[in-house]
Amino acid sequence: MSLLKRLAPFVALTAFGLPLAALAQTSAPTAEDFRSDARSIEALVAANYAYLDRFPLGQAPMTERLRGEADVVHDRTTLLRYAERRLALLADAHVITGSSFSDSWAIVPSYADLWVEPEGDAYRVTAVREGSPARAADVAPGDRLVRIDGVPVAEAVAAYWRDLGLESVADAGYAVRVLAAGRRDRPRRLTVQRGDGPQRELALPNLYAAPRPDTGPITTTRGRDGLTITFNDSLGDDRTIAAFDAAMTQARRNETIILDLTDTPSGGNTVVARAVMGWFVSEARPYQVHRLMAEERETGVPRQWIEEVLPRPGRHHAGAVRVKVGRWTGSMGEGLALGLDAQGAQVTGCPMAGLLGAIYDFRLEHSGLTIKLPAERLSSVSGVPREDFRCPAS
Repeated sequence: MSLLKRLAPFVALTAFGLPLAALAQTSAPTAEDFRSDARSIEALVAANYAYLDRFPLGQAPMTERLRGEADVVHDRTTLLRYAERRLALLADAHVITGSSFSDSWAIVPSYADLWVEPEGDAYRVTAVREGSPARAADVAPGDRLVRIDGVPVAEAVAAYWRDLGLESVADAGYAVRVLAAGRRDRPRRLTVQRGDGPQRELALPNLYAAPRPDTGPITTTRGRDGLTITFNDSLGDDRTIAAFDAAMTQARRNETIILDLTDTPSGGNTVVARAVMGWFVSEARPYQVHRLMAEERETGVPRQWIEEVLPRPGRHHAGAVRVKVGRWTGSMGEGLALGLDAQGAQVTGCPMAGLLGAIYDFRLEHSGLTIKLPAERLSSVSGVPREDFRCPAS
Protein backbone atom coordinates (compact mmCIF):
# COMPACT_ATOMS: atom_id res chain seq x y z
CA MET A 1 0.00 0.00 0.00
CA SER A 2 1.38 3.42 -0.91
CA LEU A 3 2.11 6.04 1.71
CA LEU A 4 -0.60 8.27 0.20
CA LYS A 5 -3.19 5.53 0.66
CA ARG A 6 -2.05 4.92 4.21
CA LEU A 7 -2.49 8.59 5.07
CA ALA A 8 -5.90 8.96 3.38
CA PRO A 9 -7.83 8.01 6.55
CA PHE A 10 -6.25 10.97 8.36
CA VAL A 11 -7.66 13.37 5.77
CA ALA A 12 -11.10 11.83 6.13
CA LEU A 13 -10.90 12.00 9.91
CA THR A 14 -9.96 15.66 9.85
CA ALA A 15 -12.59 16.64 7.31
CA PHE A 16 -15.59 14.66 8.46
CA GLY A 17 -14.87 13.46 12.00
CA LEU A 18 -15.11 9.80 10.91
CA PRO A 19 -12.55 7.24 9.78
CA LEU A 20 -12.69 6.41 6.07
CA ALA A 21 -13.59 2.79 6.81
CA ALA A 22 -16.65 3.90 8.78
CA LEU A 23 -17.93 5.91 5.81
CA ALA A 24 -17.62 2.99 3.43
CA GLN A 25 -18.96 0.31 5.73
CA THR A 26 -22.72 -0.15 5.82
CA SER A 27 -22.92 -3.00 8.32
CA ALA A 28 -21.31 -3.90 11.64
CA PRO A 29 -17.94 -5.65 11.43
CA THR A 30 -18.09 -9.44 11.42
CA ALA A 31 -15.97 -11.75 13.53
CA GLU A 32 -13.70 -12.24 10.52
CA ASP A 33 -13.40 -8.45 10.13
CA PHE A 34 -12.16 -8.13 13.71
CA ARG A 35 -9.74 -11.02 13.13
CA SER A 36 -8.47 -9.36 9.97
CA ASP A 37 -7.83 -6.14 11.90
CA ALA A 38 -5.92 -8.08 14.56
CA ARG A 39 -3.71 -9.75 11.98
CA SER A 40 -3.10 -6.44 10.20
CA ILE A 41 -1.33 -4.90 13.20
CA GLU A 42 1.89 -6.78 12.48
CA ALA A 43 2.16 -5.30 8.98
CA LEU A 44 1.10 -1.88 10.25
CA VAL A 45 3.96 -1.87 12.74
CA ALA A 46 6.44 -3.16 10.15
CA ALA A 47 5.51 -0.39 7.71
CA ASN A 48 5.20 2.56 10.06
CA TYR A 49 6.98 2.09 13.39
CA ALA A 50 10.02 4.37 13.18
CA TYR A 51 12.28 2.48 15.58
CA LEU A 52 12.51 -1.04 14.17
CA ASP A 53 16.29 -0.80 14.48
CA ARG A 54 15.82 -1.42 18.22
CA PHE A 55 15.18 -5.09 17.41
CA PRO A 56 17.33 -7.89 15.93
CA LEU A 57 17.28 -7.81 12.11
CA GLY A 58 15.05 -4.73 12.26
CA GLN A 59 11.93 -6.82 12.88
CA ALA A 60 9.40 -6.12 15.62
CA PRO A 61 9.10 -9.05 18.04
CA MET A 62 6.14 -11.43 17.77
CA THR A 63 5.31 -14.63 19.64
CA GLU A 64 3.38 -17.77 18.79
CA ARG A 65 1.13 -17.14 21.79
CA LEU A 66 0.03 -13.80 20.41
CA ARG A 67 -0.41 -15.17 16.91
CA GLY A 68 -2.75 -17.70 18.44
CA GLU A 69 -4.62 -14.92 20.24
CA ALA A 70 -5.01 -13.03 16.95
CA ASP A 71 -6.58 -16.12 15.39
CA VAL A 72 -9.40 -16.19 17.95
CA VAL A 73 -10.24 -12.46 17.95
CA HIS A 74 -13.95 -12.18 17.17
CA ASP A 75 -15.29 -8.86 18.50
CA ARG A 76 -14.23 -5.40 19.63
CA THR A 77 -13.33 -6.54 23.15
CA THR A 78 -11.05 -9.37 22.06
CA LEU A 79 -9.50 -7.12 19.39
CA LEU A 80 -8.64 -4.38 21.87
CA ARG A 81 -7.26 -6.87 24.39
CA TYR A 82 -5.12 -8.44 21.70
CA ALA A 83 -3.95 -5.04 20.39
CA GLU A 84 -2.81 -3.94 23.86
CA ARG A 85 -0.84 -7.15 24.35
CA ARG A 86 0.60 -7.15 20.84
CA LEU A 87 1.85 -3.59 21.16
CA ALA A 88 3.34 -4.28 24.59
CA LEU A 89 5.93 -6.45 22.84
CA LEU A 90 7.48 -3.27 21.46
CA ALA A 91 8.43 -2.22 25.02
CA ASP A 92 7.77 1.37 24.01
CA ALA A 93 5.85 3.64 26.38
CA HIS A 94 4.90 5.86 23.44
CA VAL A 95 2.95 3.06 21.72
CA ILE A 96 -0.66 2.81 22.89
CA THR A 97 -4.19 2.10 21.70
CA GLY A 98 -6.78 4.84 21.36
CA SER A 99 -9.21 2.89 23.58
CA SER A 100 -8.62 0.96 26.78
CA PHE A 101 -10.25 -1.15 29.49
CA SER A 102 -10.87 -0.23 33.10
CA ASP A 103 -8.20 -2.76 34.06
CA SER A 104 -5.64 -1.85 31.39
CA TRP A 105 -2.10 -1.13 32.54
CA ALA A 106 -1.55 2.53 33.43
CA ILE A 107 0.10 4.67 30.78
CA VAL A 108 3.71 5.47 31.69
CA PRO A 109 4.82 8.13 32.42
CA SER A 110 1.47 10.00 32.36
CA TYR A 111 -0.05 7.89 35.14
CA ALA A 112 3.10 6.75 36.91
CA ASP A 113 4.73 8.20 40.00
CA LEU A 114 7.84 6.01 40.23
CA TRP A 115 10.74 5.80 37.81
CA VAL A 116 12.41 2.46 38.47
CA GLU A 117 15.51 1.08 36.77
CA PRO A 118 17.34 -2.24 36.96
CA GLU A 119 20.62 -2.03 38.83
CA GLY A 120 22.41 -5.35 38.81
CA ASP A 121 20.05 -7.78 40.53
CA ALA A 122 18.12 -4.94 42.17
CA TYR A 123 15.47 -2.49 40.99
CA ARG A 124 16.22 1.05 42.08
CA VAL A 125 13.84 4.00 42.34
CA THR A 126 15.62 6.84 40.56
CA ALA A 127 12.84 9.46 40.55
CA VAL A 128 9.54 10.09 42.34
CA ARG A 129 6.83 12.33 40.99
CA GLU A 130 6.05 15.44 42.99
CA GLY A 131 2.61 15.56 44.60
CA SER A 132 2.01 11.86 44.00
CA PRO A 133 0.88 8.98 46.23
CA ALA A 134 4.42 7.60 46.20
CA ARG A 135 5.85 10.92 47.34
CA ALA A 136 3.21 11.16 50.09
CA ALA A 137 4.28 7.68 51.25
CA ASP A 138 7.89 8.91 51.58
CA VAL A 139 9.27 6.83 48.73
CA ALA A 140 12.51 8.51 47.64
CA PRO A 141 15.17 8.16 44.95
CA GLY A 142 17.64 5.50 46.02
CA ASP A 143 15.01 3.22 47.55
CA ARG A 144 14.83 -0.33 46.22
CA LEU A 145 11.61 -1.78 44.89
CA VAL A 146 11.57 -5.26 46.39
CA ARG A 147 8.17 -6.76 45.60
CA ILE A 148 5.09 -5.99 43.53
CA ASP A 149 1.85 -7.51 44.80
CA GLY A 150 3.94 -9.72 47.06
CA VAL A 151 6.04 -11.10 44.19
CA PRO A 152 9.80 -10.41 44.03
CA VAL A 153 10.33 -7.82 41.31
CA ALA A 154 12.57 -9.95 39.09
CA GLU A 155 9.92 -12.70 39.12
CA ALA A 156 7.16 -10.19 38.36
CA VAL A 157 9.11 -8.81 35.41
CA ALA A 158 9.81 -12.28 34.01
CA ALA A 159 6.12 -13.19 34.42
CA TYR A 160 5.07 -10.02 32.57
CA TRP A 161 7.04 -11.05 29.49
CA ARG A 162 6.22 -14.75 29.83
CA ASP A 163 2.51 -13.90 29.75
CA LEU A 164 3.10 -12.42 26.28
CA GLY A 165 4.90 -15.55 25.13
CA LEU A 166 8.52 -14.49 25.71
CA GLU A 167 10.67 -16.82 27.75
CA SER A 168 13.40 -14.22 28.27
CA VAL A 169 13.10 -10.68 29.59
CA ALA A 170 12.82 -8.24 26.68
CA ASP A 171 13.23 -4.97 28.58
CA ALA A 172 13.29 -5.08 32.37
CA GLY A 173 13.14 -1.30 32.77
CA TYR A 174 10.03 -0.89 30.66
CA ALA A 175 8.25 -3.79 32.35
CA VAL A 176 9.03 -2.77 35.92
CA ARG A 177 7.77 0.76 35.34
CA VAL A 178 4.51 -0.58 33.93
CA LEU A 179 4.12 -2.97 36.85
CA ALA A 180 4.90 -0.25 39.40
CA ALA A 181 2.26 2.01 37.82
CA GLY A 182 -0.23 -0.85 38.09
CA ARG A 183 -3.64 -1.64 36.71
CA ARG A 184 -5.97 1.32 36.35
CA ASP A 185 -8.80 -0.10 38.42
CA ARG A 186 -6.97 -1.09 41.61
CA PRO A 187 -4.46 0.09 44.21
CA ARG A 188 -0.83 -0.96 44.04
CA ARG A 189 0.87 -3.14 46.65
CA LEU A 190 4.56 -2.30 46.63
CA THR A 191 7.36 -3.27 48.98
CA VAL A 192 10.27 -0.84 49.19
CA GLN A 193 13.48 -0.71 51.20
CA ARG A 194 15.84 2.14 51.98
CA GLY A 195 19.45 1.09 52.43
CA ASP A 196 19.70 -1.64 55.08
CA GLY A 197 16.52 -0.49 56.81
CA PRO A 198 13.31 -2.45 57.22
CA GLN A 199 11.15 -3.24 54.24
CA ARG A 200 7.94 -1.24 54.01
CA GLU A 201 4.70 -2.61 52.61
CA LEU A 202 2.78 0.15 50.83
CA ALA A 203 -0.75 0.28 49.46
CA LEU A 204 -0.75 3.15 46.99
CA PRO A 205 -3.76 4.38 45.03
CA ASN A 206 -3.51 4.20 41.28
CA LEU A 207 -3.08 7.61 39.68
CA TYR A 208 -6.32 7.08 37.74
CA ALA A 209 -8.07 7.16 41.11
CA ALA A 210 -6.21 10.31 42.19
CA PRO A 211 -7.54 13.05 39.91
CA ARG A 212 -5.35 16.08 39.42
CA PRO A 213 -6.47 19.36 40.99
CA ASP A 214 -7.72 21.91 38.48
CA THR A 215 -4.88 24.42 38.69
CA GLY A 216 -5.28 25.75 35.17
CA PRO A 217 -2.81 25.28 32.31
CA ILE A 218 0.04 27.13 34.02
CA THR A 219 1.11 28.50 37.38
CA THR A 220 3.27 31.62 37.68
CA THR A 221 5.55 32.59 40.57
CA ARG A 222 8.31 35.16 40.97
CA GLY A 223 11.46 34.60 42.98
CA ARG A 224 14.96 35.97 43.25
CA ASP A 225 16.03 33.94 40.19
CA GLY A 226 13.31 35.27 37.93
CA LEU A 227 9.75 34.59 36.76
CA THR A 228 8.86 30.89 36.87
CA ILE A 229 6.12 29.61 34.58
CA THR A 230 5.09 26.05 35.43
CA PHE A 231 3.20 23.98 32.87
CA ASN A 232 0.63 21.76 34.57
CA ASP A 233 0.75 18.87 32.09
CA SER A 234 -0.90 21.26 29.65
CA LEU A 235 1.16 21.22 26.45
CA GLY A 236 -1.77 19.60 24.63
CA ASP A 237 -4.27 22.21 25.80
CA ASP A 238 -4.81 25.12 23.40
CA ARG A 239 -5.80 27.30 26.38
CA THR A 240 -2.14 27.17 27.35
CA ILE A 241 -1.22 29.61 24.59
CA ALA A 242 -3.39 32.41 25.97
CA ALA A 243 -2.38 31.56 29.54
CA PHE A 244 1.31 31.68 28.64
CA ASP A 245 0.91 34.96 26.77
CA ALA A 246 -0.82 36.46 29.82
CA ALA A 247 1.95 35.21 32.10
CA MET A 248 4.63 36.73 29.89
CA THR A 249 3.02 40.15 30.21
CA GLN A 250 4.14 39.98 33.86
CA ALA A 251 7.80 39.64 32.86
CA ARG A 252 10.03 42.57 33.61
CA ARG A 253 12.42 43.87 31.01
CA ASN A 254 15.28 41.37 30.50
CA GLU A 255 14.09 39.31 33.50
CA THR A 256 15.14 35.65 33.51
CA ILE A 257 12.25 33.37 32.55
CA ILE A 258 12.25 29.90 34.12
CA LEU A 259 10.06 27.42 32.26
CA ASP A 260 9.20 24.44 34.46
CA LEU A 261 8.45 21.38 32.31
CA THR A 262 8.87 18.83 35.08
CA ASP A 263 5.15 17.93 35.00
CA THR A 264 4.47 17.44 31.30
CA PRO A 265 4.39 13.62 30.96
CA SER A 266 1.37 13.55 28.62
CA GLY A 267 3.16 15.54 25.94
CA GLY A 268 1.17 17.88 23.76
CA ASN A 269 1.31 19.46 20.34
CA THR A 270 3.74 21.53 18.35
CA VAL A 271 1.34 24.49 18.11
CA VAL A 272 1.59 25.13 21.85
CA ALA A 273 5.34 24.49 21.82
CA ARG A 274 5.95 26.92 18.96
CA ALA A 275 3.75 29.53 20.63
CA VAL A 276 6.00 29.32 23.70
CA MET A 277 9.29 29.35 21.78
CA GLY A 278 8.07 32.18 19.57
CA TRP A 279 8.47 34.57 22.51
CA PHE A 280 12.22 34.00 22.57
CA VAL A 281 13.28 34.32 18.92
CA SER A 282 13.55 37.38 16.69
CA GLU A 283 13.85 35.46 13.41
CA ALA A 284 12.99 32.02 12.05
CA ARG A 285 15.09 29.44 13.87
CA PRO A 286 15.29 25.64 13.53
CA TYR A 287 14.22 23.69 16.59
CA GLN A 288 13.65 20.05 15.65
CA VAL A 289 14.52 17.53 12.93
CA HIS A 290 11.94 15.00 11.64
CA ARG A 291 12.52 11.82 9.64
CA LEU A 292 9.60 9.82 8.20
CA MET A 293 10.65 6.18 8.11
CA ALA A 294 7.56 4.76 6.34
CA GLU A 295 8.33 6.69 3.15
CA GLU A 296 11.97 5.67 3.30
CA ARG A 297 11.03 1.98 3.63
CA GLU A 298 8.54 2.19 0.79
CA THR A 299 10.60 4.15 -1.71
CA GLY A 300 14.19 3.65 -0.58
CA VAL A 301 14.56 7.44 -0.53
CA PRO A 302 15.05 9.09 2.87
CA ARG A 303 12.78 11.97 3.83
CA GLN A 304 13.91 14.42 6.48
CA TRP A 305 13.01 18.00 7.28
CA ILE A 306 13.74 20.70 9.83
CA GLU A 307 10.89 22.37 11.69
CA GLU A 308 11.32 26.02 12.52
CA VAL A 309 9.94 28.34 15.15
CA LEU A 310 9.03 31.85 14.08
CA PRO A 311 8.74 35.03 16.13
CA ARG A 312 5.25 36.09 17.16
CA PRO A 313 4.45 39.70 16.29
CA GLY A 314 4.22 41.88 19.36
CA ARG A 315 5.40 39.09 21.65
CA HIS A 316 9.10 38.98 22.41
CA HIS A 317 11.26 38.68 25.50
CA ALA A 318 14.98 39.31 25.34
CA GLY A 319 15.94 38.06 28.80
CA ALA A 320 17.67 34.78 29.60
CA VAL A 321 15.65 31.56 29.57
CA ARG A 322 16.14 28.57 31.84
CA VAL A 323 14.30 25.28 31.44
CA LYS A 324 13.68 22.73 34.19
CA VAL A 325 13.03 19.13 33.10
CA GLY A 326 12.90 15.67 34.66
CA ARG A 327 11.60 12.15 34.23
CA TRP A 328 8.03 13.48 33.90
CA THR A 329 8.99 15.67 30.96
CA GLY A 330 7.61 13.63 28.09
CA SER A 331 7.12 13.77 24.33
CA MET A 332 6.33 17.38 23.34
CA GLY A 333 7.79 18.48 26.68
CA GLU A 334 11.04 16.91 25.55
CA GLY A 335 10.72 18.52 22.12
CA LEU A 336 10.15 21.92 23.72
CA ALA A 337 13.25 21.47 25.88
CA LEU A 338 15.34 20.55 22.83
CA GLY A 339 13.95 23.48 20.88
CA LEU A 340 14.71 25.95 23.65
CA ASP A 341 18.19 24.47 24.02
CA ALA A 342 18.72 25.21 20.32
CA GLN A 343 17.78 28.83 21.01
CA GLY A 344 20.41 29.09 23.74
CA ALA A 345 18.30 28.38 26.84
CA GLN A 346 19.91 26.61 29.79
CA VAL A 347 18.27 23.20 30.30
CA THR A 348 18.72 21.40 33.63
CA GLY A 349 17.32 18.28 35.29
CA CYS A 350 17.99 15.56 32.71
CA PRO A 351 17.31 12.78 31.96
CA MET A 352 13.77 13.18 30.67
CA ALA A 353 11.21 10.46 29.89
CA GLY A 354 12.97 9.42 26.69
CA LEU A 355 9.76 8.86 24.73
CA LEU A 356 10.36 7.86 21.13
CA GLY A 357 9.36 9.89 18.13
CA ALA A 358 6.23 11.67 16.93
CA ILE A 359 2.94 9.82 17.21
CA TYR A 360 0.64 9.13 14.27
CA ASP A 361 -2.87 7.69 14.67
CA PHE A 362 -3.61 4.64 12.51
CA ARG A 363 -7.19 3.36 12.31
CA LEU A 364 -7.73 -0.33 11.62
CA GLU A 365 -9.77 -0.92 8.49
CA HIS A 366 -12.90 -2.67 9.77
CA SER A 367 -13.23 -1.75 13.44
CA GLY A 368 -11.85 1.80 13.40
CA LEU A 369 -9.72 0.98 16.45
CA THR A 370 -6.89 3.50 16.75
CA ILE A 371 -3.29 2.37 17.08
CA LYS A 372 -0.85 5.12 18.10
CA LEU A 373 2.70 4.61 16.84
CA PRO A 374 5.83 6.77 16.69
CA ALA A 375 6.09 7.12 12.91
CA GLU A 376 8.67 9.92 12.80
CA ARG A 377 12.10 9.89 14.33
CA LEU A 378 12.92 13.15 16.09
CA SER A 379 16.25 14.72 16.88
CA SER A 380 17.78 18.00 17.93
CA VAL A 381 19.07 20.42 15.30
CA SER A 382 22.56 19.19 16.17
CA GLY A 383 21.55 15.62 15.33
CA VAL A 384 21.07 14.13 18.81
CA PRO A 385 18.06 11.76 18.93
CA ARG A 386 15.47 13.32 21.20
CA GLU A 387 15.39 10.26 23.46
CA ASP A 388 19.17 10.51 23.96
CA PHE A 389 19.29 14.22 24.78
CA ARG A 390 21.18 15.11 27.95
CA CYS A 391 21.39 18.53 29.52
CA PRO A 392 24.59 20.37 28.63
CA ALA A 393 27.02 20.65 31.51
CA SER A 394 26.42 23.91 33.32
